[in-house]
Amino acid sequence: MTSTKLKPSNHPLAPYIKRLESGGDLLPHSPENMIEVVGILKSYGVVLDAYSRNLIYIANHQFLVFFPFFKYFNGEVNLPKLLRHWGHDRINFEYAEYCMKVMFWHGGGGLDTYLDSPEFCQLACEAIAAKFKRNPVILGLNRLFPDFLLEQVRCLAYYSGLGQFWRVMSDIFLSLSDRYDRGEITSIAQVVQHILDGLVAAANKPITYAVKIGDREYPIIPKEAGLTFLMDTAVPYVDSIFFRGAPFPGTVSYNAQAHQIPERQSAFSYGALYADPLPTGAAGIPPTLLMQDMRHYLPDYLHRVYRESCRGEDDLRVQICQSFQKSMFCVTTAAMKGLAPYPLDTQDAQQQQANRAYLEQWMDRFVTSRLQEVNQPTTRDCQLFSEPQTH
Repeated sequence: MTSTKLKPSNHPLAPYIKRLESGGDLLPHSPENMIEVVGILKSYGVVLDAYSRNLIYIANHQFLVFFPFFKYFNGEVNLPKLLRHWGHDRINFEYAEYCMKVMFWHGGGGLDTYLDSPEFCQLACEAIAAKFKRNPVILGLNRLFPDFLLEQVRCLAYYSGLGQFWRVMSDIFLSLSDRYDRGEITSIAQVVQHILDGLVAAANKPITYAVKIGDREYPIIPKEAGLTFLMDTAVPYVDSIFFRGAPFPGTVSYNAQAHQIPERQSAFSYGALYADPLPTGAAGIPPTLLMQDMRHYLPDYLHRVYRESCRGEDDLRVQICQSFQKSMFCVTTAAMKGLAPYPLDTQDAQQQQANRAYLEQWMDRFVTSRLQEVNQPTTRDCQLFSEPQTH
C-alpha cells in the first residue's frame, strides 16, 4: 500500500470534497442543523409511513382498476373519512404518486430493466388474463393494443417498489428520532452514520410484488428476479427524486418552442436538492403537498423554532422546505459514503484518486443545487439553540 497526500481539487465545490475526504459531511454540525434535521426527519418518517402503506395498498388492491375513485382510502370508505377528504383534512397522497411517476419516467436500476424483460411480460400477461377472463371487451382491446395494460402493470410495479423503499426509510428516520430522544444521537455525523447503517442493513432486502386475483396469487416481481432494496430502488430514487425530478405544471412551459425544459432528461434539475423554497411554497406545486403533510407531525422542539423565527408561522412551509433540504443532504451524504469505491478515509494513493474522481462526479451535479445555501447560517435567534432542548 502506498500512502501519499492528494493535491487539492480544482473543482468549484472543492471545499466540500475536502470536507468529505476529511471525514466530514455535506451539512456541517451545529445545534440548529441538529434540531432541524432530526425534527424534520421525524415528521417525514411519519408521512412516509402513510405514503408507503397507500402505495402498497394501491398496487395490491387496485390492480388494473381503471377508475380507482377510492384509492386513497386504503379500503376504509365511510362518510366521516370522505368528508375529511373533501375538506383536505388528510394526507396528500398525490405527492407519493408524483414521486412514483417521476421514478417510472426516469427509470434506471434493475427494476426498470426487469420491467422490460420477457420474464415480466409473461407474468404480467398471466395476471391480465386472470383479471379480465370474464371481460371479453377488455381482452379484445388488449389484443388490439397489447402494450396498454402491460404499461399499467409496470406502473403498479413502481407503486409497490416505491412503497417498499419508503417502508424502510420511514423505519430508519423514526428510529433516528427515537435515538435522538434518548440522547444517543448528538451530531450530524451520527445522523449520517445512522442513515448509512440503515441503508447497509437493508441493502439486500428483496423487492417483490405479487397480486391476488380470485383465490390465486400471481407474481409480478418474483424473488427470483433478484431485485434488491439498495441498487434497484434506493439508487434510482436518489437520482430521480433528489436530482432530476420533473417540471412543475404552471411554473414552466412544456411547449418545445419555449425551451424552458431541457431537451435531455439527464439535464433535468427539478429534484429536492434544487428546489427553491419560495416557489415550493406556492399552491399547486407537488413538494408543497409534502410540506403541508409534514407540518402536521412536527415535533414540539422543532415547531418552537419555527414559531419563534422572525416570521413565525407565516412562512412555515418555506421553513419546513429549508429544513427538509438540509436533511436530504444528510441522506445524500450517507448514500455517497455507502456507494464510494473505497472508504473515504483510505490512505492508499490509488484508492484516494478513485474516490476523488467519484466525489467530483457528484459535485458536478451539486453545482446548481442548494448545497451552498444550506451551508449558510440562518438569521434565526441563536439563543433558541443555545438552550437545552426538551424532547
